[in-house]
Amino acid sequence: MDTIEHKMVAVNCINMHVAELGKGPTILLIHGFPELWYTWCHQIIYLASHGYRAVAPDLRGYGDTTGVSTSDPTKFTSLHVVGDLVVLIDAVAAPGEEKVFVVGHDWGAVMAWALCLPA
Repeated sequence: MDTIEHKMVAVNCINMHVAELGKGPTILLIHGFPELWYTWCHQIIYLASHGYRAVAPDLRGYGDTTGVSTSDPTKFTSLHVVGDLVVLIDAVAAPGEEKVFVVGHDWGAVMAWALCLPA
């Protein structure tokens, strides 16, 4: 798993930990509760080996994502998480990339659904 790259991305006043690998169309992998990016470790390697760029963040309040107080539950609504994902997509998508594939697991699937709703 040492081939997976890790970085921090500034997103909505938090530092979001992101694991990524590969080149090609971006696939955003959203973990569930109470999981981390590591939920997707095997899929990241598989997708990268098949021509995709797999990106798996630790969502707000999880893992190495920092910058928000866990003592304030009002900062953990689905709107906050979806807002984080919108900014993350803008930060990690390749220039000119119009589409990003979104995959969610467990509660991450709810966030993926909310992310794809029309504005």
